[in-house]
Order: sequence, then C-alpha cells, then structure tokens
Amino acid sequence: MRQIENTRVVILGQGYVGLPLAMRCVEQGFLVVGFDVDDRKIDQLNSGSSPVEDISDSELAQALASGRYIPSDDPGSLAGFDYAIISVPTPLAAGQPDLSYIEAAISTIAPQLRPGCTVVLESTTYPGTTDELVADRIEELTGLRAEEDYHLGYSPERIDPGNPVWTLVNTPKVVSGVGPTSLGAVQWFYDQCVDKTVAVKTTREAELTKLLENTFRHVNIALVNELAMFAHDLDVDIWEVIDAAATKPFGFMKFSPGPGVGGHCLPVDPSYLSWAVKNRLGRTFRFVELANDINRHMPEYVVRRLRAGLTERESLEGASVLLVGMAYKPNTGDARESPSVDVATRLIDLGADVRVIDGHVDSSRLPRGSVEIDLTAAEVASAEAVIVLVDHDDIDLDLINEHASYVLDCRDVLRGENIESL
Repeated sequence: MRQIENTRVVILGQGYVGLPLAMRCVEQGFLVVGFDVDDRKIDQLNSGSSPVEDISDSELAQALASGRYIPSDDPGSLAGFDYAIISVPTPLAAGQPDLSYIEAAISTIAPQLRPGCTVVLESTTYPGTTDELVADRIEELTGLRAEEDYHLGYSPERIDPGNPVWTLVNTPKVVSGVGPTSLGAVQWFYDQCVDKTVAVKTTREAELTKLLENTFRHVNIALVNELAMFAHDLDVDIWEVIDAAATKPFGFMKFSPGPGVGGHCLPVDPSYLSWAVKNRLGRTFRFVELANDINRHMPEYVVRRLRAGLTERESLEGASVLLVGMAYKPNTGDARESPSVDVATRLIDLGADVRVIDGHVDSSRLPRGSVEIDLTAAEVASAEAVIVLVDHDDIDLDLINEHASYVLDCRDVLRGENIESL
C-alpha cells in the first residue's frame, strides 16, 4: 500500500501547469522537487516570489516552509523519485510539433529512473507520443521497459489560468497508462490530488482527449468570429444574437467573438491534431485548417475595423491608439500567442503611436515600440481611439466609457454612442 508521506515526486516544469500541481502535492503531504531549467525562475521560487498568478506568494512561502517543496535546476536533485511528472512546453515550430522539451525532460530523469517508478506525461501532444517516443527513448537510455519495469502514463493538463471556479482540484482529471499496472499507479497519484479522476483505455485516448477539447473550442470560436464579421456587414448585432441563442436550454453552447485566440492551448493544440492526421494518415483536417485561418486573421480584421472607425484619417500613421489588455485572456498575465500583441505590432508597423494598459503582463512581454501607461482620464481623452482587447476585472471601464472619443470594443463590455462593438 502506497503512503503519501513516503512518496517523492518530481515535477519537471514550474510554470502555469507544473507549479499549481507542485503546490497541491505539497499540500497533500508529498515530498516534491519542482525542477526547471530556467535558473532565474528557480531563484525566484526559492526567494518566495511566485511567477504564476494562480499561486500566491503566501501559498509558495507555506510550501517552502513545510520543507516538502524544493525548487531546483540541478538534475541530481531528482535522485530517488517515485513519480516524475513531465509538464513542459510543446510549442509549434514552423507548423511542426516541437517535442524537444519532452525529449530533454526524458534525458534529465533517465539517470535517476529505477524499477517501480512512475513517469507521467502531462504536456499536450499527438496520439502515440507516450507509448512510442517516451517509452522508446526511456528504454534506449535505461534499458527499462514500460509496464514491465516501471509505470508510464499520460494525463492531460486542464489548467485554466485565472479561472477562480474551475481549479486543478475540482476539474476532473483524465488518466491513462500503457497497461493496467501503469494505469493503477497513475490513477492512485492523481486520486490524492484531485476530486475526481476519469480513466481511459490507453494513453492514445487520453492524448486525443486533450486535443479534442481545445479543437472543439477553437472551431467554435472561429465560427462566431467569422459570423461576427458577416453580421457587421449585414448591420446585425452579433452579440445580441449570441445572447438570444444562449437562452435555448439545449443544443447550443455559447462562444463569443474576439480579436483572436491565444495562450498555450488554442493556437497550438488543434494544429497538433491537424499535423498528426496529415503526417500519419495523409489527409487534411479541414475544420482545423479553416479555424486556424479565421482565428489567425482576426487581429488583422481588428486593425481594419479601427481604420474604418477613424473616418477622418486616411491612414493610421501618427494615430494615437490606446490598447487595453495585452494578455490572451482576462485576469491573467499570460501573453503567450496573445492576439492583443499581434494587434499592437500591426498598428506599430503602420506608424501608429501605440500605448498599452495591462497591469498583469510583465513589461518584457509587451511589443517593442509600444509605451506602457497607467489608465487615467487624461490618457483616455488624449487617444484618438481606444481598443478594448481584454476586459480584466481591474480595468475601469466606466472611465473609458466617459472619456474616450472612440472605442472599438472587442469584448462587448461597454455601451454608449462613442462605442463600436466588434
């Protein structure tokens, strides 16, 4: 019978996914090594400063004080682990899945892997990665075979940064293994951390589950984005249409248009699925390709709408434009793949004087050529146009409503004669 207090857990990657899991494991009594190759992040963690908004400094301080959380960039600190959870990035590189971070993580844990250990991949990837790439690479490096000598599984992360309702703990966790004993080991671990686990037959079903979840969102967002463009040309209020449709208690799920999609999932996960279908089956996943095309061009559409809204200007060169929100979604500092950054970059390239407001995003992530400012009545009044890209809770919308001469509202959060919704 496994005992939590005697179980040593290594979590590779201490970002938006890995750090919340590390804190939960410490809370439940596991001994945790939070490993990351970024030495600056490790120094920040050891100093008690959380790099992730969902984890407060006080939560981190409590974990450090317990003695059960050890942030480290030293591979030697992984010795003696019982569970290794891989939660590293899997970006796209020139439209191709980049699994180099997973491969590096495997190389890091391999010298410390021993019979009876459990390895779990959480990073988003295409079906077959766990039972092919991970298993084969570990066997190549160690001689150990998955399911026979150690346990291997996949459990897709479902972290939603900035979501106060659905957290790591109360969001059901899909779990899988390359065999029954591996599944048992993986499920036991997550049963200690979350309220509910959902087991599927193999790691391939679990990998595809993650891709389906975000492809579903991606495609439906593309649908309402394209519909929003058509509705504007047809002089129809798309926001009222969506709200009206959402009153139907069955057969409809509400999605809202916006300046595009961003973050670590939506711009990436569907492309992983599309790549796998094309690479392995020689076919084109038409829904994904179409959704990619629509969502990718939304920042360009926002700029076109701004140009149309500034009727007294022949061009945007020299135009004073205030952009509200640089993150990819409300109430988070995550600016990865943010369409807001794309909008800002396009305006700067057109010669606009771009000022940005976002108290959540680190200044280093803001587009070069933009000026970061505080939201004041004077700044709003002096701007020829304001574009609301992200409606963080700490944004004073009333101040914008009162002092802006023209607003392009990409989130439908303002009302007034000076407001034009996307």
